[in-house]
Amino acid sequence: MGPSELTFRGHDGTKPTADAYSPKPAKPWLSFIRPIRYLMREKRIVFVLVGMAIATLFFTILPSSSPHAHKYDPIPESFSHISHELTNPVRHKYYEPLQAEFRSANSGGKIPLGLKRKGLRIVVTGGAGFVGSHLVDRLIARGDNVIVVDNFFTGRKENVMHHFKNPSFELIRHDVVEPLLLEVDQIYHLACPASPVHYKHNPVKTIKTNVVGTLNMLGLAKRVGARFLLTSTSEVYGDPLQHPQVETYWGNVNPIGVRSCYDEGKRTAETLAMDYHRGAGVEVRIARIFNTYGPRMCIDDGRVVSNFVAQALRKEPMTVYGDGKQTRSFQFVSDLVEGLMRLMEGEHVGTFQSWKPG
Repeated sequence: MGPSELTFRGHDGTKPTADAYSPKPAKPWLSFIRPIRYLMREKRIVFVLVGMAIATLFFTILPSSSPHAHKYDPIPESFSHISHELTNPVRHKYYEPLQAEFRSANSGGKIPLGLKRKGLRIVVTGGAGFVGSHLVDRLIARGDNVIVVDNFFTGRKENVMHHFKNPSFELIRHDVVEPLLLEVDQIYHLACPASPVHYKHNPVKTIKTNVVGTLNMLGLAKRVGARFLLTSTSEVYGDPLQHPQVETYWGNVNPIGVRSCYDEGKRTAETLAMDYHRGAGVEVRIARIFNTYGPRMCIDDGRVVSNFVAQALRKEPMTVYGDGKQTRSFQFVSDLVEGLMRLMEGEHVGTFQSWKPG
């Protein structure tokens, strides 16, 4: 073989032909097999079947085991207006008159299921204090569910301890300066030290409680649509030039005095309440409270009645400040609580004085 006849591998000038790609034929049954494999893996199908069996058993037994099933006949037409009011209740309506009407119509029979008065859910800030604890007693006795919010700066746990085992009572240790989220129908905002000894102890904290605390509670009332009652004070009149004072009197207040943290704080709280009413439609009530006395009052709070009682117990001469010609109005705490509850349930919007003329 001559040199001309030699050929070398890879140098013959011909390119190898590439094999054509032929994919595997699709398996139409694979889409059905994959879900079955997923269910069979780790016994998932067993759990699915057991869950279906439990659900079927639950919904089969539940209707027949209800103790009130088919117990009462449909409500007669004579009570149709009552059932309409109860199924579409006015949020802040007081239902005692409705109960009395229904009892008279059903004397001798049972009240159909669902027509009993459902208590309101009410939050009372400062509910462990002197006035607040008496208000809580009345609300619990009326059948409402009460949430007490108190930081125990002046309030005492002993004032509400007798409600601890009551399922309608809750106690939250909380400072209203911090926001609080609750679902309630009514808010009684009493949180603030009310005696000179206490509110002058930390004046900055006092005004923060009046302003920021009231702002937080009004925000809560706006969010949940609750009716709001603010306990203000006769101190908003300052050193009044008018006697007796009426709600339309603007007062004579020193904005930079040692008592201004309380006086101006309450005036600002009233302003916030009315602005929320005008701007956000919050139903507000403002009670300007005058001198109140009764059980659970603090004996060293520096106010007139407690000072007289403390000095009498210590067999000391009673101190009368000034020339003795000042006039004061005093009310017992139960009278005040009655007034607060009626104010909350009424339709009066704005300020209202709570005092007993002498």
